[in-house]
This record gives sequence, C-alpha cells and structure tokens, in this order.
Amino acid sequence: MIRWQRFFPFLAWPRLSGSLLRGEAMAGLTVGLMVIPQGVAYATLAGLPPITGIYAAMLPTLVGVLFSASTRLAVGPTALSCLLVSTSLTGLAEPGSAQWVELAVWLALLAGLLQIVLGLVRFGWLLNLVNAPVLMAFTQAAALLIIGSQLPGLLGLQGDWSGALSAAGWHLPSLAFGLGSLLALMLARRWRPGFPSVLLVVLATSGISYGIGFEALGGRVIGPLPHQLPSLALPGWPGWAVLSQLLLPTLIITLVSFLETAASAKVDNGQQDQLWNQNQDLLGQGLAKIASALSGSFPTSTSFSRSALNLYAGARSGWATVFSVVVVTLCLLVFTPLLQHVPRAVLAAIVLVAVLSLVKPGAFVRLWRISRTEALIAVSTFAITLLASPQLHWGVIAGVIMALSHFLYQRLHPRIIEVGLHADGSLRDRHLWHLPPLRPHMYAMRMDAALDFATASALERAITERLATQPDTHHVVIFAQAFNWIDASGVEMMGILCPRLREKGVTLHLVGLKLPIETVLRKAGALEDGPGLRLYRTDAEALHAFAKKHMGDTIVDQGDSLVGPVGS
Repeated sequence: MIRWQRFFPFLAWPRLSGSLLRGEAMAGLTVGLMVIPQGVAYATLAGLPPITGIYAAMLPTLVGVLFSASTRLAVGPTALSCLLVSTSLTGLAEPGSAQWVELAVWLALLAGLLQIVLGLVRFGWLLNLVNAPVLMAFTQAAALLIIGSQLPGLLGLQGDWSGALSAAGWHLPSLAFGLGSLLALMLARRWRPGFPSVLLVVLATSGISYGIGFEALGGRVIGPLPHQLPSLALPGWPGWAVLSQLLLPTLIITLVSFLETAASAKVDNGQQDQLWNQNQDLLGQGLAKIASALSGSFPTSTSFSRSALNLYAGARSGWATVFSVVVVTLCLLVFTPLLQHVPRAVLAAIVLVAVLSLVKPGAFVRLWRISRTEALIAVSTFAITLLASPQLHWGVIAGVIMALSHFLYQRLHPRIIEVGLHADGSLRDRHLWHLPPLRPHMYAMRMDAALDFATASALERAITERLATQPDTHHVVIFAQAFNWIDASGVEMMGILCPRLREKGVTLHLVGLKLPIETVLRKAGALEDGPGLRLYRTDAEALHAFAKKHMGDTIVDQGDSLVGPVGS
C-alpha cells in the first residue's frame, strides 16, 4: 500500500467515520459556498465568461486534492493567477472572445504540463530562485493593479476613468451596490471570518437587483449562466507563432502559482508537524491545471484565503475538499439562476476584499531594517511590475535577476576577517572588537564560506595582500571550520598556496579542516606533510599549541618553530 500511496496519495486519507464526516462536510460546505461567487468574480478579472470560474472550482479542485501531498489546501481560481492570465493575453485576442478563452485554456495546459515535468524530475527546488522579498513586492504590485482594474466597476463608472469628470459617466445604483457590498464584506471578514458572508452578500444583492430592475436601469449584471457540467475537450491548435508568445507567461504563471501553493502548504504542514513534499504538490497542481484546461477554464492555483478558511472550519483531510466540490456541483446544477441578477459591481467588491489583505506597505519597512539591499531589490521589483503592466512577467524576471546578482556578489565577496582572542575565550573579528593579534608575526584569519571557485581567489588575495603589506609575517592561520565544500578551483588554489608560503618561510596552520575536505586535498597532493604545514582539529588545540612552550621571549611548537615575542 505504501508504494501505491506514492502514486495515489489519496489512498492514505483516513476512512470516513461519523465524527470525521460531520467535520469535513461542514468545512466543505463553508469553502464551497465561498468559492462560487469568488470563482465568478475571478473569471471576470481574467476576461473570461463567469461560468469558467465555477468550472475551475470543480474537476480541477478534485484532481488537485487527490494527487497533492497537502490535502487541506483549497485549489481553484485565485485573483493573482487570473490577473496573470488577463495581462498575458492582452494584445493576443479580444477579452471574452472565443480566441481569448482558447488561449487561456492553453495557458492552463502548458503550465500544468510544466509543473508535472518539474514534479516528476523532482525539480521543486528550482522555485527557490524566487526569494521572499521579490515575491512580496510582485504580489503587492499585482494587488494594486487588481484594485485599479476593479475600481471603475466598483464605483459604477461607465467605461474607464475618463468618464469620471462628467455626471453622465457615473451609474449611481452600481456605486451603491459596490460600496455597500465592499463595506459589508469587510465588516463580516473582521467580525465573523468563518461566516459565508460572500455568498450571503451575493444572494442579497441579487434579490435587490431583481426587485428594483437594476439591469433595466442600465446596470451591468452577470447575466444567464449555463447550469450544466463542463464538457471535456482539448483546445484547438493556436499555431506555433501564438504558442511561442505563451511560453514566457507560462513560466511566470507556473512560478507564481506554485509560490502561492508554497505559502499555504508551509502553514498547513507546519501545523501537522510534517515535512512539505513539494514535488508531490507540483504533480497535484500540474494535474489540476490539466483538468482545468480540459474543462475549458483557466490556470488554477492555491487560494491562501480559502485554504485558511478550510483550516478555520476544521478540515482534517482531503475529504473536506471533496465535499466542497459536491457543493459547487449542486449549486451549478440547481442554483446558478440565482446569480443572474448579481451586479458586476458586487463582483468587483468581492475581488477587492480578497486582494486588500495582500497590500502591506509595512513589509517594505521591515525588510529595510533587515537588509537594505534586499529592500531596494523589492522596491525595484514593485516599481518595474507596475511600470511594465500589462506585461507583469518583467517584474518577476527583473526581481529574480537582481536577487541572483546580489547572491552571486555575496558569494564572490566572502566575509574574510582577522581573528583575535576575546575575553570570553571565543575567536572574534579582531578589528571590530579591538583585539590584539593571536601572536606577533601571525596572521590568523577566517573565511565564512565554502572553498570553491567563487571564494578561492578571495582567500588567496587576502593572504597575498597581508604578506605584501607585512612581510615579517611568519605564520598564517586559517580557521577552516566554515569550509563545508571544496571544488577543483579550491584544491588548485591550496595546491599553489602551500608551496608558495613554504618558499617564503611562512608556516601554514589549518584549524578545524573537515575530514572530507582534507581527504580531497591529500588525494590531489595539495596537503603535503612537512615543516611548513600544521593541522589542528579544534580551536582549543591550535591555541594551546601556539602557547604551550615558552623559551624566554619565544614560543616553540613541536618540530617546527613558531618564533616570536610572547604576547596576548
């Protein structure tokens, strides 16, 4: 059974009992009632027919939970993924047209295939290329763009912001519906976060809209929705030219989508005290996107708000999501006529409430206190994302490039310090703590990095410059505990450094060198025993050896002389 669980994770789900059934059904009902109006709202954000938002919460959600390791996550339509779909397809087709829908389906298909491949080859670690500051900045910029896109509809503007200067450009009933719904949802979210307030607001505004003849007054409503299950089909071939233009958006959607999953999965797995199986979740999310494409819908992702609601409602396994799919399916078949009269301004309010929590200006302030460089990268990512709109992928790409450049700069410029003995017995930065040298005519240093192609030259340069500026240096001590890795460049550097120091009459002392690294160096002939080389396992052993034998003003180490005036 364990072997089969690797391919079919749902086989490990607990068997339904009376108590489990009640808890999972209640959680599924809560999330299912929330996802219906959210799905419709997000579909309009993506420029797609509203019904595709409901389709995205059915088969994709079911497939996602069956094949994912994190079974309590809510897979389906999300605001950020829908915004990426809308911006990715801008200029390729007319929003809402058949070609637009077909291209959105292709985005779901391509992103799903890419995630499946990454999961199968266990390349989930690639997603670590996007660090937290870049993701935070991109998410906040995207949230502002979503808010900007929904404000005209929320405020009842007839068209874009150009109509705001004239009274004829405003539709007051839409303004009332939008602001009233926004206020009600925000209050309900603060006071009763687990209450299905979104559905209640949708049903209430639908009834009011029908009663006052809102559509006849010029208001925009959802309109009739087909109350039938989606027919599974593959999209038509768009041609290589169009497909090539979808490749970069596919990469960005895949990346951002799974980072959304990571944010929720780490919380879920942390609560259960278990490790996150990111490769299995990649497979599950990829299969969910394939199912969404076959359903004629857009790329799905993990909703942080619905996942949190699922946990808040007491979900303990994937059965809660199965029940939510049942709820959505029943509502599609029976209750979709109730959504026909819902004003579009209400949908805008639903989207706004969902993304307002993503806007956190204080995150930039906190990041500035931690790392000013990373804060500047985040601010740049934020600005580029806004300026490059609708091509949001340039924000992510620029952020990743800047973050990787910063990472490489740090790797190529490792921290190298001269150490001294502190009063508490520890070895610390001599210049920072104003400590005397360990011994006269001795250069004791530490490099806080691996010894590889990125750092070897920096280590060699530090020693060379010290010998050039202080030619009376007789002993070079390298505290090498931080060397947890060595490559060919590091071996080559050590093979050059040791003979060079010996020729200058300088003794090299290596302290705390790890056995695997010592073994590699000895096999390469870079560590030759002799009078110019000393190895010590610990700091204490090295310090004791430096000071253990006193002869007047000199100290002598075993075999090799470590000569110099006695000092602290």
